[in-house]
Amino acid sequence: MGIPAERIDRLHDLAREATADGDVDRAREYVRLARRIAERHRTGLPRRFRRFACDDCDAYLRPGATARVRLQSGRVVVRCLACGATKRYPYEN
Repeated sequence: MGIPAERIDRLHDLAREATADGDVDRAREYVRLARRIAERHRTGLPRRFRRFACDDCDAYLRPGATARVRLQSGRVVVRCLACGATKRYPYEN
């Protein structure tokens, strides 16, 4: 794991902690910083980071606090409560 990947992983942890503490703006800043690092070093964000970050408003999606999660016919639907954006992911039973 290189330095950019370690930094992105650390920012993911910080964003999760900030959202848990109720500081949504700080978590959004951590997500933006992680995306800039990934772009600068031409690395992709890990899947667990992409699944918990809103593409539209950069909010960290925490189920029950900043996101609504529903299961629908073979997929997971995650809706951001800040901007209303929806993401869908397949899942298997």
